[in-house]
Amino acid sequence: MALLECKNLCVGYGSKAVQENLSFSVEKGDYFFIIGENGSGKSTLLKTILGFLKPVSGEVIFSADWNKKEIGFLPQQTDIQKTFPATVKEIVLSGCQANLGWWPFYKKSDVEVAYKNLEKLGMTDYAKKSFKELSGGQQQRVLLARTLCAAKSVLILDEPTKGFDSEITEIMYGLLEELNKAGITIITISHDLDAAKKYGNRILKLGKTWEIVK
Repeated sequence: MALLECKNLCVGYGSKAVQENLSFSVEKGDYFFIIGENGSGKSTLLKTILGFLKPVSGEVIFSADWNKKEIGFLPQQTDIQKTFPATVKEIVLSGCQANLGWWPFYKKSDVEVAYKNLEKLGMTDYAKKSFKELSGGQQQRVLLARTLCAAKSVLILDEPTKGFDSEITEIMYGLLEELNKAGITIITISHDLDAAKKYGNRILKLGKTWEIVK
């Protein structure tokens, strides 16, 4: 079942297209990679799918199973995020904000979900530590745990392993693979074709033209 379908989609800024005539679908349960060099339009496409940018032309069609409240988005980490003055627990709990409604306090169930996701990523022992004192790989795991608090069906990531060494990159992709096997549809941007071939079941390659390579 297609969660989303892009038809003759042109993405860019204003009237200037970065990629043109994209036609592809993302199926429920996919581990879908979008790969390409810098400037090929990967992040622009992702922002268009998420609704942050309007299509230059064409359309993105969503199925009834595409629920914005069940989608987690992990953008590229910024320098400000790396020094954010909060504990790991506070960072991860903030991913449950969409569940608060009119009640401005986290519920017991929110705390349980936060710790469950920390456990999935092997970060439970760091719950009370300051986020800014963690290594880059540990911080990314914490941010992924935060994203999982919002992601019930779809997880979207923009270069989740950027700046990591090969060992941490393998660990991160392995964690994402486990989440995908547990039923979460994953859409991730990468410049690493080898990783895409190893972990993804479908790959969209962007360049001067585009193609589905797997």
